[in-house]
Amino acid sequence: MSIWKRKPLAQLLAEAADSEKGLKRTLTAWSLIALGIGAIIGAGLFVRTAMAASQNAGPSVTIAFIVAAIGCALAGLCYAELSSSIPISGSAYTYTYATMGEFLAWIIGWDLILEYAVGAATVGIAWSEYLNNLLINVLHISPIPYSLSHSPFQQNLETGEHGLINLPALFIVGLISLLLIKGIQESAFVNGIIVVVKVTIVVLIIIIGWNFVNPANHTPYIPPSSIFTDEHGIDHNFGGFWGIIGAAGTVFFAFIGFDAVSTAAQETKNPKRNMPIGILGSLAVCTVLYILFAHVLTGVATVEDFRTGGKEASVAFAINKYMIGYAWLGQLVTVAILAGFSSVILVMLLGQSRVFYAMGKDGLLPKMFSDLHSKYKTPYKANLAILVIVGAFAAFVPGDIVGDMTSIGTLFAFSLVCVSVIILRKKEPNMVREFKTPFVPLVPILGVITCVLMMAGLGWTNWLRLFAWMAIGIVFYFAYGKKNSVLNNTDQE
Repeated sequence: MSIWKRKPLAQLLAEAADSEKGLKRTLTAWSLIALGIGAIIGAGLFVRTAMAASQNAGPSVTIAFIVAAIGCALAGLCYAELSSSIPISGSAYTYTYATMGEFLAWIIGWDLILEYAVGAATVGIAWSEYLNNLLINVLHISPIPYSLSHSPFQQNLETGEHGLINLPALFIVGLISLLLIKGIQESAFVNGIIVVVKVTIVVLIIIIGWNFVNPANHTPYIPPSSIFTDEHGIDHNFGGFWGIIGAAGTVFFAFIGFDAVSTAAQETKNPKRNMPIGILGSLAVCTVLYILFAHVLTGVATVEDFRTGGKEASVAFAINKYMIGYAWLGQLVTVAILAGFSSVILVMLLGQSRVFYAMGKDGLLPKMFSDLHSKYKTPYKANLAILVIVGAFAAFVPGDIVGDMTSIGTLFAFSLVCVSVIILRKKEPNMVREFKTPFVPLVPILGVITCVLMMAGLGWTNWLRLFAWMAIGIVFYFAYGKKNSVLNNTDQE
């Protein structure tokens, strides 16, 4: 029983072709672009932009978005090659299984839990924050009590009240999990409506906000290097090169999602053509919107506003304080953000359930995760398990802690995907590749370097959490996965 045993490519392609027994192929290129935009425009844009500006980069957060986008584009080109060549559920986990063997595939699968499950929880927490914002500022009614909309580790500094459980976050995770059990087509339809609404509002903010940009807020564009200490007593590099790199690692969370498109490969019509369009198309649209949005937001409000007044609700705060006469836009932002967060959670939970489905089929997780619903043809048991895991995170853990954990986990996954392309080119030179990553091995190597640089900018606390998470995963693999692996027990099949 070797932990380095690779899953034969022929077996993977046979599984992809055998769609009769598996997931239903219903998604088009447009569905995939919408899924990508659905995942990308959400918590990252509306919450992380202001956070990165206040803690790391000031106005130069736009440069940080460009750095993050370059890292994503390099990884995206690698994802496009692999997802069009191996159109099967599981994303980076599946690609690693085919190239680097079972143990590293397990590591990446465990790592993707950090990306999708913890990512969905982060957005669920932000959704809860904005729900209260909607209740107070738009509907003018009482908010959900602090104790029922915050984790036990949070305290209201004004009243001294402690949180108990974040019920709204738990509610939205539950609702979307049930929608995903109903079916991918229904989920994609709901996501499509949400995407139109939130992109329209982002464009409105950019166009209207452009007239309120104060050039003084963009001076100096790159602040001088210093250290900023946040309210938790954690130091951040502010300004200069490391400020921009730290901000790139933070706003990188905003780009998470285009890779979730690749987890739906087995549910896509003509994946060899549509996967690259979905992955690279959604990335291109969102990068342009992000840079323009960050430029406007940091021009309208000051860094001090983001640190003290705005916090998680900085976008609405900036509009209400500086864009006089546009209070309706601030209210519209709150509605867009709630809708946007919902679609992000949807795509994250979709990605997570498909990774669980693939790992369950391979025996590395309990077989029940690969069980499909007799009527809806969705991995409903995987969805229910994820509802419990993500719901617990969303209900009981503060949002800023889980957000950076997600970024470092994703960057690690991206690095391995880039390496997979190089290995597959060497080991399977004759494999049919509908889309080819240009300039191999240069593009994948640059992808790895950019991702590792952004990981370095995230600080030692996140590295510590990543190593702790991985240590738990390794214990689980040797206690359960290795013994139950289908590949290592082929006689059991």
